Amino acid sequence: MRLILLPLLAVTTLTTGGCVAKTAFDVVTLPVKAGSKAVDLATTSQSEADRNYGKKMRKAEEREGRERRDYEKKCRRDPDCGPYTGFVAHPEGGNRYR
Repeated sequence: MRLILLPLLAVTTLTTGGCVAKTAFDVVTLPVKAGSKAVDLATTSQSEADRNYGKKMRKAEEREGRERRDYEKKCRRDPDCGPYTGFVAHPEGGNRYR
């Protein structure tokens, strides 16, 4: 009986000891992980900012293209229309009218 109990006790100690240590480690590091996740959600990374800026500029350029096409169509009917004074997708990110 003792021969069976000793190896069983050794195996049990080795397997559960790691589980307890891992659980304790998880409990200790949980606030740090939660805090870093909150910071990630609250801030915008540079790649997200670049992606958002690119999307904004593509939309502005599409709008400018539509308005210029409409303006050119109008100028074909009325040659005295003058220079384009509509919406311009500004390269610095600020959209404006000329």
